[in-house]
Amino acid sequence: MGKLKIGLISLGCDKNRVDSEIILNSIEKEYILVENLKLADVIIVNTCGFIEAAKQESIDTILQMSNYKVEFNCKILVVTGCLAQRYGRELMSLLPEIDVMLGVNDYDKLNKSIKKCIENTDDKIYNCDYSDFNIYEGRRKLTIPFYRAYLKIAEGCNNCCTYCIIPKIRGKYRSRSMESLIKECNDLALHGVKEIIVIAQDTTKYGIDIYGRKMLPELIRSISKISGIEWIRLLYCYPEEITGELIDEIASNDKVCNYIDIPLQHISDNILKHMGRKGRKRDIIKIIGELRKNIKDISIRTTIIVGFPGETEKDFNELKEFVKSMKFENMGVFKYSREEGTAAFKMKDQVPEEIKSAREGELMILQQEIVKASGKSKIGNVYRVLVEGKKGKLWYGRNYEMAPDIDGLIYIKCEKGLKVGTMINVKIIRSIQYDLVGVVCDEFGE
Repeated sequence: MGKLKIGLISLGCDKNRVDSEIILNSIEKEYILVENLKLADVIIVNTCGFIEAAKQESIDTILQMSNYKVEFNCKILVVTGCLAQRYGRELMSLLPEIDVMLGVNDYDKLNKSIKKCIENTDDKIYNCDYSDFNIYEGRRKLTIPFYRAYLKIAEGCNNCCTYCIIPKIRGKYRSRSMESLIKECNDLALHGVKEIIVIAQDTTKYGIDIYGRKMLPELIRSISKISGIEWIRLLYCYPEEITGELIDEIASNDKVCNYIDIPLQHISDNILKHMGRKGRKRDIIKIIGELRKNIKDISIRTTIIVGFPGETEKDFNELKEFVKSMKFENMGVFKYSREEGTAAFKMKDQVPEEIKSAREGELMILQQEIVKASGKSKIGNVYRVLVEGKKGKLWYGRNYEMAPDIDGLIYIKCEKGLKVGTMINVKIIRSIQYDLVGVVCDEFGE
């Protein structure tokens, strides 16, 4: 029998995507990777189990792929990732179509598990051996455009926010070594990666567990020395962990985008306390002020949760006024998801779903107005833009203010062809909601 064909579906966050890319690299030598899942002998679903919507998407995908065992070539269905870690035994009993179940720290068992299952298709293989120590890392097969890559610098989380299940799924915070990260970035640069997007559950705590101090500024300083890397973007920086050293590094290092993602979740001290968040309103406003004072034209993204248990109209109005005054360049708003196994699950005063939806809508309308005004103020500005592709007659890309997949785009009017993955100067001539429109120009004008 020739090599089996394997297809993979990656669900959830960018951290999960990194795991999927490592999985693909680890199986590539022994199997043929296919994008068309109808041709796959083995299908791997790397699941998300963070909130209710993500869990449902994962379950729906597993059910859909189980039908491929009847309708197409699939012989073995593998389920891994956060949902598997969280509900493995239950899923195996409810969905007998699953042949192999692996947890988030058990991808190194994948090849052996598939081989064992091939030898005896009646065997059901379960490996969800929770570990607070293992960090699954290795070479990756990039699944996103060649010019950008996520760099997962740590695994797990110690913050224990009352609404979040991640510490129970992913374990305690474990930093990767500086050497392994620099080696990975060098490899990525050799493959043409220009933009490194730094991720972890909390990037600002990087290094504190293995080096005894926060090492994120030193890490990004080292990455910036690598030839070929032009942008370094920071996601998931907790406000109370942002130091003056980190602010100075962003401000002074030309390769670090003047962009930061700070997941605030709320601003009412009452709600922050019940969320288990360490920062308070006064501290949050102070750090945002420091960022905007010291980093020229910084773009701040945040995420907000509405409808947390006990959130009163007063708490929400305080949050709304905060959003109105801060004018975040980018903001995501999420309804609180009640997750079993978290402290917030048992809290009293759960907010009705219709109130959550109404509050989500109010904040999104407010943010749309903020972004609209911000877009208009950018007309005439010239930005360095990373070209990503073409839609119809317009090319598109992103500037330093835009993280991939979650922020807006810049559409580019250009009669000549542009090369994907290159950096060009674009002058903004128009704004459309979250996106901008521009024309190619030199540094000083058209």
